Amino acid sequence: MAHCQPLAAVNACPTKCTRTRNFMRVEPPRLQCSRRRLTAFTASQRRSARVGTTNKSLIACCAVSAPAESRSGKIRLIQHKEEAFWFYRFLSIVYDTVVNPGHWTEDMRTDALSVAELNDPNLKVCDVGGGTGFCTLGVVETVKPENVTLVDQSPHQLSKAKAKPALQKVTIMEGDAEDLPLPTDGFDRYVSAGSIEYWPDPQRGIREAYRVVNEGGLACLIGPVHPTFWLSRFFADVWMLFPTEAEYKEWFTKAGFEDVQIKRIGPKWYRGVRRHGLIMGCSVTGRKTKAGDSPLQLPPKPQETSGKSRSNPLMFVLRLLLGSTAGFYYFVLPVYMWIKNKIWPRSLPGF
Repeated sequence: MAHCQPLAAVNACPTKCTRTRNFMRVEPPRLQCSRRRLTAFTASQRRSARVGTTNKSLIACCAVSAPAESRSGKIRLIQHKEEAFWFYRFLSIVYDTVVNPGHWTEDMRTDALSVAELNDPNLKVCDVGGGTGFCTLGVVETVKPENVTLVDQSPHQLSKAKAKPALQKVTIMEGDAEDLPLPTDGFDRYVSAGSIEYWPDPQRGIREAYRVVNEGGLACLIGPVHPTFWLSRFFADVWMLFPTEAEYKEWFTKAGFEDVQIKRIGPKWYRGVRRHGLIMGCSVTGRKTKAGDSPLQLPPKPQETSGKSRSNPLMFVLRLLLGSTAGFYYFVLPVYMWIKNKIWPRSLPGF
């Protein structure tokens, strides 16, 4: 069935169009129209889609937010669940002792969770993508452990969480952030730290956050921010998803959250520098005001793109190695910033 759109919306979507008087008849190849594809839509194509200036305030069709792949034109090398699984198979060994000190410290955790309103020990909280339980440790400082559920897709990460004495009463389970094994309206708070960067479809994951939080509940997502410095941007885009602050707000709003807020965080030795991007750079919150599922309707979840790699083991290994190599840049970067913080006088500009 064809859909009617205002002409301005038609010009923004690379769909096949035919003219019917002052209406554009749009044959949608998909339900999704990515705003970013507008930049790839050439001037000649836009001219060919024009049909006049009258009746431009027509009925707009409902559009579904595009997944990260169509938003950016690609999915990064480790922005797949399969590659992320094996990436963390080895990283989990040193995650708490090597990764966190450079990117996700205890004071950063406290700062990030300060907006999550974990102010009642009886709150029911789910920590999605909780990994080794580092963020969960911050949650159980104010919430009873038996009221907390930790979900992650990596059994290797979860084995580290299960070994922590403070998390012995926490419910720990394997699960997919984009298809949570949790009930609708089942939790007062949703927390996720350092997980969205591996989600092939972040909009779907944030939609799930809305679903599992109850009416009046709050979701708090802590994640990376996109770099502006050219070298850091190159390695970030090769490695995994580094969203912009605008993208976070858009995903939360489309999922149905209200009062969406962003709190910037970062290691102290960065002195507020954000041009290199940050693996943990912001804490985004949104409130659910109506019970039930998200108002955002999405098509059925597609199969994991990287599943093709099972029939091509060489390509899978190549993606994993190249992605991990790009990620190594972000293990060196905080060391560089720490040294720079030690030797660069605070009185001098240009840090």
